[in-house]
Amino acid sequence: MPALIFDCDGVLADTERDGHLPAFNQTFTEFGVPVQWSDADYAEKVKIGGGKERMRSILTPQVAAELGLPENPDTWGDALLAWHKRKTAIYTERVAAGVMPGRPGIRRITEEAAAAGWTLAVASTSAEESVRAVLSHAVGPELAERFRVFAGDIVPAKKPAPDIYLHALRELAVDPAETLVIEDSANGLQAALAAGLATLVTVSSYTAEEDFDGAALVVSSLGDPAGPAAEVLADPAGRRPDGYVRLADLAAILQGAPRPSAADPAAAHPESETS
Repeated sequence: MPALIFDCDGVLADTERDGHLPAFNQTFTEFGVPVQWSDADYAEKVKIGGGKERMRSILTPQVAAELGLPENPDTWGDALLAWHKRKTAIYTERVAAGVMPGRPGIRRITEEAAAAGWTLAVASTSAEESVRAVLSHAVGPELAERFRVFAGDIVPAKKPAPDIYLHALRELAVDPAETLVIEDSANGLQAALAAGLATLVTVSSYTAEEDFDGAALVVSSLGDPAGPAAEVLADPAGRRPDGYVRLADLAAILQGAPRPSAADPAAAHPESETS
């Protein structure tokens, strides 16, 4: 039976600009951190996988000194955990308030996939609490119960490393050749491809200009019959969805898209700033 694995941020909902960015900035204010990210600043920070990793990127020696942190960066973990816990709470409150609706086509495609018996999952580097909140809001609590969620620090190396997808494949016990990923970023795409998974990309607010070479299909969103329509940005497999992406389009990608090479499990932990 086919499996459909979603990324969370930018895929289930366009969460970065209206959710994570203000949550980070409010957290910095509450903890007296002398940093406020602009929209342009955050466009660069989203390239770093993981919220704690993004927060750590601001801790220059000068900022650490202003905050009274020890000189040794190895001792900053407790402060980062406290910041990230508060940031997650602020973000979850924003999700519950309905600030970030599900992206076009998400509820529709998941309803169709669930009815057809597909395995459903989310694989994300965001905190599990945040992912579950977004998922429930995007597809509804009842359908959210059909999903397995793999999130946060469940693996040591975050995207673009393939670890989260390799972990999901093992836990779901599904065939990579029958598994399709929906991502929104180049980091996510590279993680999925390195795990040997065909990938559809729905670009989001910070990722439209990224390189999606290797994706089976790149669209503005999954779209819906009543609108907004899905704009096809790249279609190397020639699927040609008309107005919106259907479950049949996803099945066709699995049946006919060239298979990317699976990663060597021994190389699943490349050195990077996100590990």
